[in-house]
Amino acid sequence: MRDLTTPPIFDATQARSDILGAEFMGEGTNFALYSDHATKVELCLFDDEGQEELYRLPLPDMEGGIWFGYLPDIMPGQVYGYRVHGPYEPENGHRFNPNKLLLDPYARELRGEIIWDDALHGYTIGEDDLSFDERDSAPFMPKGVVVDSRFDWDTERALRTPWADTVIYEAHVKGVTKRHPDVPEDLQGTFRGLATEPVISHLQKIGVTAIELLPIHAFANDRYLVEKDLSNYWGYSTLSFFAPHTPYLKTGQIREVKEAIRKFHKAGIEVILDVVFNHTCEGSELGQTLSFRGIDNASYYLLSEDKRHSFDTTGTGNTLNVAHPMVLRMVMDSLRYWVQVMHVDGFRFDLASTLGRESEGFERDGSFFNAIRQDPVLSGIKLIAEPWDIGEGGYQVGGYRWPFREWNDKFRDDTRAFWRRDSGQLGVIAERLVGSPVQFNHSHRPATSSVNFVAAHDGFTLWDTVSYSDKHNDANGEDGRDGHDHNLSDNLGAEGPTDDAGIDTARVRRVRGMLATIFLSQGVPMILAGDEMGNSQDGNNNAYCQDNEISWLDWDGARADIRDAVAALTAFRKDSGLAQTHFSGPEGQPVARWFHPRGDAMTDADWSDGELRILGLMLQPTDAPEILIIVNAGDDGEFALPEGDWTLRIDTARDDVACMDTVSGVLPLGWQSVVALTRA
Repeated sequence: MRDLTTPPIFDATQARSDILGAEFMGEGTNFALYSDHATKVELCLFDDEGQEELYRLPLPDMEGGIWFGYLPDIMPGQVYGYRVHGPYEPENGHRFNPNKLLLDPYARELRGEIIWDDALHGYTIGEDDLSFDERDSAPFMPKGVVVDSRFDWDTERALRTPWADTVIYEAHVKGVTKRHPDVPEDLQGTFRGLATEPVISHLQKIGVTAIELLPIHAFANDRYLVEKDLSNYWGYSTLSFFAPHTPYLKTGQIREVKEAIRKFHKAGIEVILDVVFNHTCEGSELGQTLSFRGIDNASYYLLSEDKRHSFDTTGTGNTLNVAHPMVLRMVMDSLRYWVQVMHVDGFRFDLASTLGRESEGFERDGSFFNAIRQDPVLSGIKLIAEPWDIGEGGYQVGGYRWPFREWNDKFRDDTRAFWRRDSGQLGVIAERLVGSPVQFNHSHRPATSSVNFVAAHDGFTLWDTVSYSDKHNDANGEDGRDGHDHNLSDNLGAEGPTDDAGIDTARVRRVRGMLATIFLSQGVPMILAGDEMGNSQDGNNNAYCQDNEISWLDWDGARADIRDAVAALTAFRKDSGLAQTHFSGPEGQPVARWFHPRGDAMTDADWSDGELRILGLMLQPTDAPEILIIVNAGDDGEFALPEGDWTLRIDTARDDVACMDTVSGVLPLGWQSVVALTRA
């Protein structure tokens, strides 16, 4: 690092405006920040700990709203931030305040954390937001760190697992590792812990091909939670779109993320990031000034008609203005950075409908989606939309174009209702089994466009779906008002844990049935981390603020009877040819053929029978035997098999779910079970 006993001097001959952020160029660092309405931008250099501000250096050049300058001899490890000057006119959307140190939106690594103090606000707390606060916020702010992006990837190539073969495991870096008995204690809660052999081996055994991580971008531990002795566990409160969340790093260095990704790739497992580009952690106009608000509030955020106020379609106080070309560039730069430099394999976009909001509302051909579709780097990776937000017209399940896949909450709700034995569910469960064609069979999209799940981070775990009839969120400190009430759950006779063996058996049966529905349906199967072993959150269906044993996986309590069923189901899905994008039916026959338990085709009257809970589906994979899937959400029953000999491959009513029995004629069905057979 350069000796900073004297002020460094910018070298105009090497300065570049085309590379945003702090880019180490080999012998010095180029600094560039976009602010269209600023009048001056000061680069602030700090000591190694980020405590002492050594110099304030006005960036000497500006082109197209990009302020930039090159400093020779500024090396990786240099700590920095910005102070941005301009009009403080909240009524016009401008909230510049150079007393507030601002984090570079492109910072790759952070030093320090947010220390909540009133000085972090651009206005004076206790007065309205038109006031102007003159206190220095630097002592309470994390700072950016100049990094060297070089890393030895061992000439690895992207896995590019086909969608039809993909099995997703939604996980939390800390939640998976914090209570794992075989992860060293000093690595628990970190990327190094996540990439240890015990965790990777477990994922391989249950057939996972991709781990989808809840937000790992640096995020704020919101002040209102800290003041209640709670914390932002899930991380949907982004502070930086480039830097990883520092507590997930044992040394604080980003190479730990790269090391973890390299280990997952060597194990054949892709890494998908849950990303939050719809809003930031700065909240509404009454929120704090940490980065974007102070850099250029009117550019980075959507504002209401009265520009003093934020326009909020996310429920968080603000909405990122992705329609702005330079904000869109920041998002695209972030995505490409994580793919090209960090080697991740895809993204799940939180509240993706917000990203498609244009002047007339949600646009499936909006600038964000079109930018990704034409991008040679991003169009070829895994892209998953959470297809809704809370704004008008925000629910858009099935409304996205290729190459996006989408979380399918209709699959979740209909599968829960079917297995809860609600009446009249045969028609909807049939749709879910064949990939939800009503939603996704358009715009040249394949059957793998639906991401099928029954539980995710938001809501009950799968085990809690069969253990609690009501939510139990008292630990969140909101008197049980938070979290939704549409859980479609059933405790099967006892609220919460029980010693009743009959209830426990019923819960395992139903969980296995729902898991089998996920893995035997067309689309991309996704399970929540811990659902493969009966993990519970004590009935909390909104554990966003529970960074404790409520949310951390209980590995010691893992249930082998569920885990082994998942392993059997993923193996069958792969080996049977079920995991395909297209199927062929016999000449003159539809691709999917539906059977009544009496052995013949379903009639209109059968589909209208609200109490019928057994259904058979026959599919013909390419170059593989016919597959017959039978779901039974009712009591013990029978199913008259189509003519010929069949091999029983899966039976969730058996202790050993995987089997290879030759059967024909009438097949006995266990209560609340799924069987899968192939033509012998």
